[in-house]
Amino acid sequence: MTLNVTQQLVARYGHKIKSPEDIRAIVGDRPRENTVIMCHGTFDVVHPGHVRHLLFAKGKGDVLIASMTCDAHVMKGHSGPRPYVPEDLRAINLAAFEMVDYVIIDREATPIENIGLIRPDFFAKGFEYAEAGLPAKTQEELAVVESYGGEMIFTPGDIVYSSSSLLDLSAPSISGEKLAIMMQAENIGFNDLRAALDKFDGKKVHVVGDTIVDTYTHCSLIGSNAKTPTFSVRYEHSQDYVGGAGIVSRHIREAGAEVLFSTVLGDDQLGLSVVEDLTAAGVVCNPIIDKTRPTTNKNAFIADGYRMLKVDTLDNSTISERIVSQLGKSVCSTATDAVIFSDFRHGIFNKATTPSLIEAIPDGAFRVADSQVASRWGNILEFSGFDLITPNEKEARFALADQDSGVRPLALNLFEQAKARTLILKLGGRGTITYRSSRSGDFRAFFAIDSFTDVLVDAVGAGDALLAYSTLGMLATGNEVIASILGSFAAGIECERDGNIPVSREDVRKKIDAVESYIAAL
Repeated sequence: MTLNVTQQLVARYGHKIKSPEDIRAIVGDRPRENTVIMCHGTFDVVHPGHVRHLLFAKGKGDVLIASMTCDAHVMKGHSGPRPYVPEDLRAINLAAFEMVDYVIIDREATPIENIGLIRPDFFAKGFEYAEAGLPAKTQEELAVVESYGGEMIFTPGDIVYSSSSLLDLSAPSISGEKLAIMMQAENIGFNDLRAALDKFDGKKVHVVGDTIVDTYTHCSLIGSNAKTPTFSVRYEHSQDYVGGAGIVSRHIREAGAEVLFSTVLGDDQLGLSVVEDLTAAGVVCNPIIDKTRPTTNKNAFIADGYRMLKVDTLDNSTISERIVSQLGKSVCSTATDAVIFSDFRHGIFNKATTPSLIEAIPDGAFRVADSQVASRWGNILEFSGFDLITPNEKEARFALADQDSGVRPLALNLFEQAKARTLILKLGGRGTITYRSSRSGDFRAFFAIDSFTDVLVDAVGAGDALLAYSTLGMLATGNEVIASILGSFAAGIECERDGNIPVSREDVRKKIDAVESYIAAL
């Protein structure tokens, strides 16, 4: 098998990446025959400033150790998950430099502990740390270095570049490399993704949630009224798509699993068409008819490819106690592997109804919640203690009343407050970040996956596809990485289509093949 570039780098330079204890054994204690110099940083994107810093440091000693902060302690960045380059790939990037003898992934928030362990003869810092007086953290490092007789030196200040500034200007396109290095670290191959898809057969999922019918009304622009700001359009055709929790059910069925869908519909033709559509697709429907409300319909008027107007027909008032009781009995009495609460805050879920519906979930069922409610009064934190939650960034900020934090600390805060076993935070075109309480590695409590959308056509429904495939991935394997990758691939496929169209298992299999080929060609 031909190795891609990332695998070649690991094979060639991976031996340079050592634990602090290994480094201590290799260099020995002071005084030494060969002088040891140590640098420390994030090295998210290695740039000319880093290269000059490393070259300068190597010129001051015989053995250069590059220490880098692990992913868990890098919290910079509001626009996306940081570090942008994951720790394993950052380590290989540093190891590939000829001037670097060894690389450490520091598991602590500061290098203090490893400085005290390794006791380098010199500890090198960038010029910016000395230019305006030593910061408090640098003073702590200096104290440790001087405590055993070492010396801190500073890189000349002729060039300093910021990784964060470079990333904010233009993030590098390394989605394939990042995915490859993560899968390698987790001992996961593309055949494991394919095998997971094959295990979807026979899985039983009960989806409970709000049905939405998305209507796309296509028009052509004729002109505008000369006296008022009114556009004139000619009707061409319209198309209805079952959305909301209904499309989640369709995705699950198209993936090969069995699905029961419990929902509330109006006593109208649109409600009948929903049942007909889902039944024809193999979804077992349990519709509860509420004669007091219409079936939720969101009609987007599109002219020449642009969405001009959206008209919603809906009733967001809470469902009656009778309907809550019926839904609860359905949830309680249905034998299933997983229960998904797909909340769009159109009447089924609220502070009054949610606790009793959660209580009805059968013991042992995998509990999943997705609460797409940031524009209304809802909160993903109402689904506390669930096995999997999949909010987007806006919903997370809404739940935590947090407009300012970077996405990493935002995700961690939500993960902890929600007491979830797994959180997949959706970041739109920036991909996803997953936090998990079950770790396959010592410190990999979270990981990020970039978007794998080839050509963006319509992002509507991407989160529903991710919800369906990540749930099934967890049921099939119990592996958060596999589940997140499958969910991300399904979301990418949905974004490449016009309209909320279910993603099939074969669609995802083709995406796996395409991404594998792309990575192999790197």
